[in-house]
Order: sequence, then C-alpha cells, then structure tokens
Amino acid sequence: MKFGVHLPHIGPQGTRENVMRFAREAESLGFHSCWVSDHIAYPDTATLESRYPYNTSGDFTAPAQTPWLDAVGTLLFVAGCTERLQLGTTVMILGYRPPIQTAKLWATLDAVSGGRAILGVGVGWMREEFEALGMPFDRRGARADEALDIFDALFTEEMITFEGPFTTFGPVGFGPKPRGGHIPIWVGGHSAPAFRRAARHGDAFHAVFIPPEQVAEQWAEVGRFCDEQGRERGDVELTLRLRLSIDSDYDDDGALRGSTAEIVDAIGRYGEVGVSHMTLDVRPIEQEGVDGQLVAMQRFADEVRPQID
Repeated sequence: MKFGVHLPHIGPQGTRENVMRFAREAESLGFHSCWVSDHIAYPDTATLESRYPYNTSGDFTAPAQTPWLDAVGTLLFVAGCTERLQLGTTVMILGYRPPIQTAKLWATLDAVSGGRAILGVGVGWMREEFEALGMPFDRRGARADEALDIFDALFTEEMITFEGPFTTFGPVGFGPKPRGGHIPIWVGGHSAPAFRRAARHGDAFHAVFIPPEQVAEQWAEVGRFCDEQGRERGDVELTLRLRLSIDSDYDDDGALRGSTAEIVDAIGRYGEVGVSHMTLDVRPIEQEGVDGQLVAMQRFADEVRPQID
C-alpha cells in the first residue's frame, strides 16, 4: 500500500517554510504523495445553509477568515522543492474554475513536476462558495462530467473543437500536453453519480473519512457501474483519505487512531477491502503544529510502515 500526507496549507501554519519543510520531510521519510484541499472564498460558516457531507454534524469547521493557500499554487511550489512525491488534490472542485483554465493549471503542474500530478476531483457541496465565485451550482454533476471530457480532449488532441451542453469552443491549440497524454484522475464523492463518474472517468475512486465497511459498500457500487459501462474493474484503483491520530482514542470513524498496533490492524482491514493508496491528515503529537505533525510522521514511518505488506 502507498501512503501520502496532507500538506499544512490551511490556517496560520501554511507558510513557505512550513510547507517546504513538511514536504521535504515527507519525501525523506518515504511517503509516496502529498495532498491539498480546495476552497477559495466562502461566507461565515455559521450562516451556511449547505451542510458539510463528511461528518455527522454537517458543520464545516474552518471559519471564513481561515488562511487557505491555493490548491494548485501550493502543489506547484512543492513540485519545485521535491523530486519524487506525487502531488494531488483531495479534491479539486471542478465547478470553481472554467475547465480550460483548470486544464492549463494541471498540464503546467504535470510539466514542472516531471509527471507527478494526480488530479483528484469532486463536484462540491457548498452552494454559497459557488455563488461567491460567480459559478453555477445547478447541474454541477453534469458540468463536472463535461469538464472531464474537455480535459481528455485538450490533453490528447492537437487542434481541439468541443461542443457540449455547457461549453463550446474551438478549434484551439493547447499545450503542454501531459506526459503520456493523461493525468491520473481520482474521483471523489459518496453518491451514485460519483460512483458512475469514477467508473467512467476515473483511474481511481477516492473515498473519504469512512470505516472499512462503508468503503467496501461504495467500492462495490463503483464496480457495478464499471460492469454496466463495460469497463474492467481492475482499471480503477481504490484510494482513501483518513485522519491519522497516533496514541489517541477519540471517537472518529474517519481516522486511523490508537496505538501503532491498532493502526496497523486498521490499515490491514482497509487493505482487505482493496485500498491501495491512503492519504493521511496527520494529527500532531507531543507538540502542536507542524513540529508535532512531523513527530507523528516519523512514528508512522518507523513503527507502522515496516509492518505493512
């Protein structure tokens, strides 16, 4: 199994020095990937009508004033100070940006990183943020599917003409092209349309903050849609984002928590379901902030990783 870590690009710890130190240490410890999340501008979370789908309360806990480094901008920076880490989003909201602009960002990241980009995508849930950005929230699933079709055309064709229900352009040229004409697509979400999207477009389905039993249920649905579309199930990888909390027993089904032995056991259960790449939101131990995260990452590398097949 491969392991990645979420970069400290959110909040006051998201500084040049912290992001660089964290990424370089992750690479030196043998982690396979680094990840960022995508928000741009949203109102006071106390006034949100939209409900956050990845906890039981539905509350989004990052205040509107939270410093939040741009997702792709952060990855471009990390590409310049690392050599091996894969660099991805968990996840980029496709509807926040025009699709041609998004494709250019990712083609650029792929080029300057030497082909290390992974484009994790989702359709988004916060209507208020779409409205703040002047982007349509309606039919966002269909718009996301169209964006993925646009990426495929831009990344593989020389002169591109596109006619879709939401976007029409061309003929235009586009470059650079990604290495091999493709950037891996990880599709996130927890609904039937997301499972169908993963089966159609995804190199991976990306589950988030759920226990193994629920991962298995979602993965089975992705497989069912692969069968419907005539796609080999083995063409799609199963990936997962979880919190990592070493030596903690707090109640959170979306976390690897407890002793290192308990964490090894939990990873084994996820592996039995089929997870092959896990990205971790690292909780600090012994001290706060990035220093504490690095302690936890060292513990994971020394005590957990050697026990994983």
